[in-house]
Amino acid sequence: MTAPSGIPARVRSHHLFPTSDDLRRLWALALPVVVVQLGMMLMGVVTTVMVGHVSATDLAAAALGNLCFVWLIVLGWGTLMSLDPIVAQAHGADDREGVARGVQRGLVLAAGLGALTALLFLPMRSVLVLLRQPTEVVPLAARYIEVSIPGIFPFFFFLVLRQSLQAMGRMRAIVVTILGANVLNAALGWALVFGELGSPALGVVGAGLAATVSRFALALGLLALAWRELRPLLLPLRREALDRAALARMLRLGFPIGLQMQLEYGIFALVALLMGRLGTVPMAAHQIALTVASVTFMVPQGIGGAAAVLVGQAVGAGDGARARRAAAASLGAGAAFMLLCGLALVALPEPMARLFSTEAPVVAVATLLLPIAGVFQVFDGIQVVSIGVLRGVGDTRAPVLLNVLAFWLIGLPASLWFGFGLGGGAAGLWWGLVVGLVVVAIALLARVRQRLGRSLARIVVDGTPAPV
Repeated sequence: MTAPSGIPARVRSHHLFPTSDDLRRLWALALPVVVVQLGMMLMGVVTTVMVGHVSATDLAAAALGNLCFVWLIVLGWGTLMSLDPIVAQAHGADDREGVARGVQRGLVLAAGLGALTALLFLPMRSVLVLLRQPTEVVPLAARYIEVSIPGIFPFFFFLVLRQSLQAMGRMRAIVVTILGANVLNAALGWALVFGELGSPALGVVGAGLAATVSRFALALGLLALAWRELRPLLLPLRREALDRAALARMLRLGFPIGLQMQLEYGIFALVALLMGRLGTVPMAAHQIALTVASVTFMVPQGIGGAAAVLVGQAVGAGDGARARRAAAASLGAGAAFMLLCGLALVALPEPMARLFSTEAPVVAVATLLLPIAGVFQVFDGIQVVSIGVLRGVGDTRAPVLLNVLAFWLIGLPASLWFGFGLGGGAAGLWWGLVVGLVVVAIALLARVRQRLGRSLARIVVDGTPAPV
């Protein structure tokens, strides 16, 4: 799925050191991308904080319902991230028609993926019962999922517009949209969760309704704010947007991204289900620790998104040295930030836990889990930025294989052994996650070094592609 670009395979080591211009480009893009990532995460954090002050049962239901919802949509989410290298490389090559075809094909894929994902949610209540989740939690979690289903389609359409604009370095409208959606989500959540402004107190179900309405606002808001930039990409409709061969190539590029994200999220989701076997309190504490770790994770994930764009644009422009410098700058920034976050989690676990719950048993378990999250922060940052770099050059298959090896063949057995075999409980399950993250970070870093040491090539979706 690549075509030669003439970029030399070997570079001298000094070409890997970022220049001041490289760092300026990174932060000019990474900062708004991070704001957007944090904004998307904040919608879930606000939900968790509000629901956590209703009851531990509602908090556990939010945790269970949200992990099921995200686990199912993340495959489509990741598949649509094929737009990162396609649009970024076309933009770097000044191929305006290539950008437009990519955006319109992304919308076609979003419609199909949205319909498929919605169907997968229908039997979820029965699935939760089969997984032997707490009986008091299942009805609330299932209802939370049901009211979230309508928001799948606008969310996928938002992702197409967001990834496309981001790949072109156009971030202002995305930032404004995500900030507005957060205000809307918080206001609706306050009213629907606690029964304010004449609304019934719906608890966790109200949080799901607020999130659904906010996802519609994301799609419509971004379309309106960025219409001047999006109009020439969306109109006129290109017949080539429905080309089945090109759509299939996009799926082959994007599906491994979605699968990698689903496998990674899946291991955390499975640990949450295992927490449910330990009881409602461990599950609620797991949700708190995971929420805190996920907030810090948004920064290197944003840096990884910026890395995918900058590396992709450099590949499209035929500038291999710039691609390598962008990768080095991104990896250094991601690791440094997560080191600082890790130190904070180790030093201040209890105050962080108390932000989410006032119930002493929940706070006590969360206080045990947060320092463990602090240990794996650096490795988590390295692995997500490495994935962004690889996505920028169009390497989407290796992360899937490395993910399976690290998380499912090494990390999961370690979690089961530490948590149940050695009687470590909730903390033992999390130590297994540490093992998986260490292995995947080292493996992905090695893959980045290997991939950037070879010839780089632009992805070709139209026409007959050259072998990968």
